[in-house]
Amino acid sequence: MTRKTSPEPVRDQREDHLLTPENCVLALIDYQPEQYGTITSTSRERIDLNVVALCKLAMAYGVPVVLSTVGVDLGKNEGTASAIKDALPGVDEIDRSGVNAWEDADFRAAIADSGRKKVVIAGLWTEVCLTFPTLDMLAEGYEVYPVADAVGGISAVSHDRAFERMVQAGAHPVTAISFGAELMRNWAREDADKLREVMNWYFPRKQKLDRAEGVQFFNG
Repeated sequence: MTRKTSPEPVRDQREDHLLTPENCVLALIDYQPEQYGTITSTSRERIDLNVVALCKLAMAYGVPVVLSTVGVDLGKNEGTASAIKDALPGVDEIDRSGVNAWEDADFRAAIADSGRKKVVIAGLWTEVCLTFPTLDMLAEGYEVYPVADAVGGISAVSHDRAFERMVQAGAHPVTAISFGAELMRNWAREDADKLREVMNWYFPRKQKLDRAEGVQFFNG
């Protein structure tokens, strides 16, 4: 059998039906202290791990990022959590007054200006700030990919029902690391080390968090 040390030809990065660095945009919505404080479907540590992984992957692969907050200009809320903001150098926040980011003209313009029709999206809460813009973007012809392990709701029920609603409307859920693997696609490519670097950062932290939360490991 021939040894395989070279990647397959790269498919058209703009027209590929899978996510590539050239055909998607990452939208992150309302990762603010006020939102974290009411989430019970998962832990803040778990959310932060996966959102920061998304940020690192987007930065590494040149995926444009749209970052939005709510209520900062109103003086009601603080801005994006520092762990996330620090992972997005040069990315400015778009503040809003409404819970549905898609109803904000600046947010819509930022997505449109990316020139991309595939939107990878994460936000707090799942059932509101993630679901509402997802449904609106789907209705306007975008392909939308909610990141299931980078979000949370005020209860497990509200989180789960929100994902059911989005999937029924045509959304395609992904996870943080699957997003990176889809961008990279082949370990023999020159840019594979970008994913390796993020994974080397990610998995020790994930394993530490898993142990702290009592996750059972398979040792077979």
